[in-house]
Amino acid sequence: MALPFARSADFPVDKPAGVPCKNLLADDRCRIHDRLREAGWRGCTVYDCFGAGQHVSQVTFAEVSWRDDPASAAAMFAALPVVHQLHEMLTHLREAGRLRAQPSGLDNLVRKVLALTDQPVAALLGTDLPGVRREVGALLREVSAEVRRQHRQSGPVPQRFSPGADLVGRDLRGLDLRAVDLRGALLIGADLRGTDLRHADLLGADLRGADLRGADLRDALFLTRPQLAAGRCDTATRSSLGRSAT
Repeated sequence: MALPFARSADFPVDKPAGVPCKNLLADDRCRIHDRLREAGWRGCTVYDCFGAGQHVSQVTFAEVSWRDDPASAAAMFAALPVVHQLHEMLTHLREAGRLRAQPSGLDNLVRKVLALTDQPVAALLGTDLPGVRREVGALLREVSAEVRRQHRQSGPVPQRFSPGADLVGRDLRGLDLRAVDLRGALLIGADLRGTDLRHADLLGADLRGADLRGADLRDALFLTRPQLAAGRCDTATRSSLGRSAT
């Protein structure tokens, strides 16, 4: 209901924000949930709100449904992407805590982000997300640099493998990219078959359509399930998250 999507390889139709999906049933179930990919709704299978939907509906709006209170719908749908981003940041902060014992400022930052998610709707919508993201990003970079330094291989990293690199459609088969910083890299449609990405920083990397068959993503930093699900995996794909659907 809340989110928009456009007709593409991920969705067979256009849908504006705030308009019910045609597959949404009156009891809030999806009528094609068991065959989403086959029906052309691949985008639904790779989406993860990181618990934001549950938080907005159960906490922010105290279990008041937009069906029962249509007047609340606009604010509810505006709150969802804000909480989504905050929850995604919390996911990465918790991973940072597992990667390194007590990173400087981690506990305070987690408490700050948690407090932001619990704000009343008006305050929530006024959240300075870019500012929070800068704080979180600085801590994640610090942890990433330390972890990758411990696992980096000898020799310089080629310049093309850097944060934000445009690697769309590139043939990267079988490369040793252990502990490389690929945060924000564009890897759309890249051939990563058999590529070693252990301890690589993949925060925000775009893996849509990337061929990950046989790739080793174990202990890749800040990799999420939606990112993995957006690529093409097989039984030889290795990840600490488990395998995605092919």
